[in-house]
Formats: sequence, C-alpha cells, structure tokens
Amino acid sequence: MEKRGQVTIFIIVAIVIVALAVLIFLFYPKIQSTLGFGSEKSPSQFMQECIEDEVQEAVDKLSSQGGSLNPEHYFVYLNEQVEYLCYTNQYYVPCVMQQPMLKKHIEQEIKSAIQTKSEKCFDDLEKSFKKQGYSVDLKKADLKVELLPKRVAVSFGNELTISKSSTEKYDSIRVVLNNNLYELVSIVNSILNWEAKYGDAETTTYMNYYHDLKVEKKKQTDGTTVYVLTDRNNLNKFQFASRSVAWPPGYGTEKVLG
Repeated sequence: MEKRGQVTIFIIVAIVIVALAVLIFLFYPKIQSTLGFGSEKSPSQFMQECIEDEVQEAVDKLSSQGGSLNPEHYFVYLNEQVEYLCYTNQYYVPCVMQQPMLKKHIEQEIKSAIQTKSEKCFDDLEKSFKKQGYSVDLKKADLKVELLPKRVAVSFGNELTISKSSTEKYDSIRVVLNNNLYELVSIVNSILNWEAKYGDAETTTYMNYYHDLKVEKKKQTDGTTVYVLTDRNNLNKFQFASRSVAWPPGYGTEKVLG
C-alpha cells in the first residue's frame, strides 16, 4: 500500500508539471506583452548591439596610439604612431606634458570616433520601431563618453517616445563597454608625472603594487622612451612615448658628469 501511494504521488506531480508546461507555452507571449518584455529589443539593448563594436575599435586604436586618433607628434614604434605625451627637444632637460588632461582628451576622441555611427544607429532604431507598428518621436541631443572604473560608458541625451497600445519614454539610453582603460590611464598619468619631474619612471614599482599589470620601458636611440602597459588578465594595453632628460648621441651619464 505504501509503494502504491508513492507511485500515485509521482503520477500526480508529473501531471501537474506537464500541465504547467502547457500553460506556460500557451500564455507566455501574452505574459511577456503584459509585463512589457515582448520580442522587441529595448532601445538600450538595440544601441548596445549596434555601436559596441565601434566603441571597442576606437578604444583599441587610441590605446595603441597614446590616446589620439590622429597623433600630430609621435614616435613610430612597431609600425604604429605612438603619441608623445611628454616631450622636450633639448638634452638634459625634463619633458613637458603634452596632454595634461589625458582622460578628458581620450573621452573626446572616443566621442568623435563614434559620433557618425551613433547617429546612424538611432536612425535605424527609429525605423525598427516604426516597422513594428509604433509611433515614434525622437529628439536628438549630444552624447557623452566617460572613462569609469572597469568600463567605458556612452550616454545619449536623446529623448525617444514610442506609442502603440501605451506610451513609453526613454531619456537615459546608455551603452557600456567592459574595459579597464580608466585604470590604465590613471597609471599612465603617474608615469608621466615622474617623467616630467625626474626624466624617468621606475616600472617595477607599479608591477609590485599591481600584480596583474605588466609595464615595459622601451628605450630608443634618440632619447625617446616608449612605455607599454598591459593587463595580464585581459591583454588590454596602452602605450605612449616620452622624451625627457635625453643624452646626446655618444654621451653616457658618466661622461657628462665627469
């Protein structure tokens, strides 16, 4: 009798599970619509998928070129134009900062790089909603790029209002790229301060403190130093050039001091 009772319970539980599965299959689309989670992508999701690659491309290019899309004063290192972020054309003299507000400069460069693409993405977003039967009102505004801890955030000031059975308004559309450019730029600024003050920076200090960081210092024959910072976890890197307290060709420290 006990075994028959257990079998009966299992049969009842199985029937309940099957019934629930059938109900979910039949009514899930209506539940989605009621809760606002239909098959349509949200504006933020649409923009994330549309522009994320463009942001990543801009970040990669800026990171390999010292923070500028089109460097004006640069050193060619491994076929890449690496911008001087601290420079002097004299000997024995510390360099002068070329981009004292590096973070803000990079944010502006990313903005310039993605401006055209972002406008096209919003046009495509508007067309997408209209195709699905929505009435769309899109008021365009400026975009803002921020380097934040462990991410790059792009915020759009555009106001989007869509209407069908109800009206929804979006005025805080945002795209986020997971990247530690913020942290790398902070360390770059520290190195630049040492370069501007003493003409050199001790790279092992940074690696002792940041165990996941690799800092390489590539000395060149003209007195230029190319610094390459690499995150060992994700291989994100940032490289830049500096020329500070350079020695004339053929002169060593001991010869000058003697």
